[in-house]
Amino acid sequence: MNKNRSGHRRSSKGSRPSPELLNLPVAKNDETVIDIIGMNHDGEGVGRAEGYTLFVQGALPGEKVRVKVLKTKKQYGYAKLLELVEASPDRTSAPCPIYDQCGGCQLQHLDYAAQLQWKRQLVVDNLERIGKLTVEGGRLDGALREQSETLAGDGAHKQVAYGADMAAAREARDEQRKGIIVKPALGMSEPWRYRNKSQVPIGVTDGGLVGGFYARGSHRIVDMEACLIQHEENDKVVQRVKDIGRKLGITAYDEETGHGLLRHVVVKIGFSTGEMMIVLVTNGNSIPQREKWIAAIREELPAVVSICHNVNTRRTNVIFGEVTSVLWGREVIYDYIGDVKFAISARSFFQVNPVQTEILYGKTVEYAGLTGNETVIDAYCGIGTISLFLAQHAKQVYGVEIVKEAIEDARANAALNHMHHVQFEVGASEDVIPAWKEQGIEADVIVVDPPRKGCDPRLLDTILEMRPERVVYVSCNPSTLARDLRILEDGGYRTVEVQPVDMFPHTVHVESVALLVRNVVEN
Repeated sequence: MNKNRSGHRRSSKGSRPSPELLNLPVAKNDETVIDIIGMNHDGEGVGRAEGYTLFVQGALPGEKVRVKVLKTKKQYGYAKLLELVEASPDRTSAPCPIYDQCGGCQLQHLDYAAQLQWKRQLVVDNLERIGKLTVEGGRLDGALREQSETLAGDGAHKQVAYGADMAAAREARDEQRKGIIVKPALGMSEPWRYRNKSQVPIGVTDGGLVGGFYARGSHRIVDMEACLIQHEENDKVVQRVKDIGRKLGITAYDEETGHGLLRHVVVKIGFSTGEMMIVLVTNGNSIPQREKWIAAIREELPAVVSICHNVNTRRTNVIFGEVTSVLWGREVIYDYIGDVKFAISARSFFQVNPVQTEILYGKTVEYAGLTGNETVIDAYCGIGTISLFLAQHAKQVYGVEIVKEAIEDARANAALNHMHHVQFEVGASEDVIPAWKEQGIEADVIVVDPPRKGCDPRLLDTILEMRPERVVYVSCNPSTLARDLRILEDGGYRTVEVQPVDMFPHTVHVESVALLVRNVVEN
């Protein structure tokens, strides 16, 4: 029989090794004081207890904290913040009253200017560590690189490190050679109330209909009246829909039993137009007292121009089902990004922060270097948002997307803006683009805006075969961006500049736009 550090005995047969056998300096339930030297990609503080890495929710770089160990693994563990012994000057009071419970935001306790610095550094660290790329003014020396890799732990924690003692480590670095310029992150002058879409799960608490957010780390729904990153009108609509549902006796879906009707309320608003759409996602084809519900919404919410019904009867946490119909009003609402008008349907993807989207797309156009004579391919075009933005400055734009419904929306949006020099096609980019090449279509610029998993390897091969003068990579994941840039650099491109853009203030997410140019081969 073995004895753990807390004095409890347990059998060694079939159990995990104790901290003693792993030679760990801490065990579960231990309390200790540690210095926070960095922050990982989940927004958790990274500290050391006698060289052993602990991830601490709510702790910030530069702080000394007292923590309670919650869980240990061989290379790292998790701890709970008990007390701030020394607070960071970048710490601020989170204005959201439910911030500690909700999992939607992770950085409200960090001053916004410091958030932007951390997001830039997150991009830099990924380019250097994963992409093995040289960043101007950001090169890691061997000691700091080793420290970053130690802090990274396993695959879930490979992105480290705002706040490590970068200055001290860099004092000994070799003379800098010119590398990638990573610009300061572009933030918002007012980083609140920026989301144009609200997706609220509905449940029952104490017998009453509630809707709000999932408590951190669970699927327990906590009622919410306001979310500080949602547009104010979205909050008002969700609250009124919940009130109407309660009055009409509408039941909420229960994940455990699969019974109940209303699963989610989705609200979309056009920032420029003020038009609003409500989507009721239900566990069934019919809605009791449907006409009364529609009448109440129309009376109490005059900005709503579309009420839709989506049916999802699957036992899943995916929000939408396959069938969507219009209960009242239009199939779409309209909004603008810059001067380009878009029709937004119940299930179409549209960037949730239209203010920063215009900045992001503006940087994409700048990096594309368009003069009006270029042919551009948009390899993940979606409903045509980037394609049509580029089309304002290009001779011809080709967009490709694997989702058929998105291409139908893209074509409709091109017609809406009278852009006849844009062509969209359904399919995988790595299949469609080579077919275009066989038809004689040569791209001066290829733009990619892939999902979090990054570009398909075959698409990267296709880009290297097409050899456009420029590649503009729009990324929502610094780690896959770094991986793909490395492949493109090895294939004959040079990454010139990367611009981080803060699309989601107070969260750990960061978007980036990277410019790559084809290397000139000297004879």
